[in-house]
Amino acid sequence: MKIFLYLLLLITASNCGNTGNTENEQKTTEPVSQEEEAGNLIGEINFEDLQQAPYSAWFDPMYQSYKPGEEALSTIKENINEYDIMMFMGTWCADSQREVPKFYKLLELSDYDLDRLQVMAVREDKTLPNEMEQEYDVIYVPTIIFFKDGEEVGRFVEYPQEELEDDIAKIVSGQEYKHSYE
Repeated sequence: MKIFLYLLLLITASNCGNTGNTENEQKTTEPVSQEEEAGNLIGEINFEDLQQAPYSAWFDPMYQSYKPGEEALSTIKENINEYDIMMFMGTWCADSQREVPKFYKLLELSDYDLDRLQVMAVREDKTLPNEMEQEYDVIYVPTIIFFKDGEEVGRFVEYPQEELEDDIAKIVSGQEYKHSYE
């Protein structure tokens, strides 16, 4: 039984990625109502959902302890409010559990209007009931897509090239940035 659980955990952790890559325009899609499958959130979620058990066990400690670098945070504060953001994540995914609480902290410290953030929680196979992940070519999670005037201008994918705040600062300030799979 222990071996089975270990293998299941190993397979789940390794499935935070998939294949392919395409940049997209922002599209209007019907929201997916939130569901739970095998203890994971599926569909459109928000900050409050992640603060509820069992997700708060990983979300709250990372959110509370994260201290971004001041220079990058200053750049983010100056620029992030020009963007609409769509984030795809998995409550089952270790990369999402590491990066999503930190991203929410960056948004809070930047006084970002969370009404401009859409968060979609995907299944372990990185799908949604309305197949929205296909429209945005989501292969790995977390994927955070930044839109300006309805056009995608950049995306953060799975893990930072430097630190999360440095990667986000580059995206929102228009500096050259390539995510992990470009």
